[in-house]
Amino acid sequence: MVDIPPHEGGRDIAERLVRAGLEVETVEVIGEGVIGILVVGHVVVIEELTEFKKPIRWCQVDVGPEHGGVRGIICGARNFAAGDMVVVALPGTVLPGGFTIASRETYGHTSDGMICSERELGLGDNHDGIMVLPEAAGEIGADAAPIVGVGDEVLDIAVTPDRGYALSMRGIARELAFSYEVDFDDPGIRVVELPAPAAGAVPADCGSEDFAACGLFTIRTVTGFDTSAPSPLWMQRRLVLCGIRPVSLAVDVTNYVMLELGQPLHAFDLDKLSGPVRAGWAKAGSRLETLDHVVRDLGPDDLVILDDSGIIGLAGTMGGLTSEIDDATMNIALEAAHFSSGVVARASRRHRLSTEASRRFERGVDRILAPYASARAAELLIRFGGGTYVGMTAVEAQYRPSRISMPVTEPSD
Repeated sequence: MVDIPPHEGGRDIAERLVRAGLEVETVEVIGEGVIGILVVGHVVVIEELTEFKKPIRWCQVDVGPEHGGVRGIICGARNFAAGDMVVVALPGTVLPGGFTIASRETYGHTSDGMICSERELGLGDNHDGIMVLPEAAGEIGADAAPIVGVGDEVLDIAVTPDRGYALSMRGIARELAFSYEVDFDDPGIRVVELPAPAAGAVPADCGSEDFAACGLFTIRTVTGFDTSAPSPLWMQRRLVLCGIRPVSLAVDVTNYVMLELGQPLHAFDLDKLSGPVRAGWAKAGSRLETLDHVVRDLGPDDLVILDDSGIIGLAGTMGGLTSEIDDATMNIALEAAHFSSGVVARASRRHRLSTEASRRFERGVDRILAPYASARAAELLIRFGGGTYVGMTAVEAQYRPSRISMPVTEPSD
């Protein structure tokens, strides 16, 4: 998006943003305190040691010839298996908190390193088990620090209601381009190359019953999606660092593109839909069970997403449970729309439901983003989850951009 001078670090960037009027609360170095060697290891063999009170495993882990080849490591975690790729801290490495890894005798064996969890590396609070890397994460023995994000700098920015664009990487990058006086490659208007729609396939239809409340509504359809395809590690890490829990590839892609461009998206299970997907108003006495498993009472002031079966989502806020993506979802209808900020803000307050989507819509989302963002999301879904691109349907009210005139001498440095 923007090329920042290589000598500029996180604190330098923070100072630029503060001068632009943004509130940078902290600059955090991920994995701060890690000193030494972290490598990608391949678990070759696991022997279960059953003579102890708690489960203990004697693991043979290949860390590459330059690091001693196969090393024996004691580990108590159960969430990995022979054949998995893991992160190994070699003897001499210091982990956050000043914990130094050493070869030591334990449980009748010499443990020659440590297989690491996210929490042990200071990457997050997840202590459910070992970090298992995707097969394509890196070669055996490769430096694991950049793969898992050790050393990355994260800026925590408090976004005020009038700066909604700053809830996206696109918005922050634009501010930095102005600050550094460098070119800004706007990803919000970048045309993504998608495969030609499948011959004869018909994409899901869409509509809007009130163009004042929903002036743009699009649906892109992807079929034959691999339900077992994992999200790439880099995407999972970025979501975690932004406070979003990775769920599945389809959900993670919609969340990631929202963070990247600022356009909220929603993925429906196409096979759970009936008829065109459209924006419209709820009727008195309507109810919807949202994805948080809460049944909500709706009325004529609620803009909702509908199909022929009834209400399937609260527009700009949260989807409904009946059409959610699950582990069996193979066919996806990807919604990207532009909703009135006032309509979404009132619904969010009325239902006491603030979400990542509603926070953005109520602050104002760039009117042009929806089709570009959905194309980006479809491209990521196809790249990492396979499937066939079926096409896009869209409805749009005539767009009249606001124009503000002022004397050229009015703005000052």
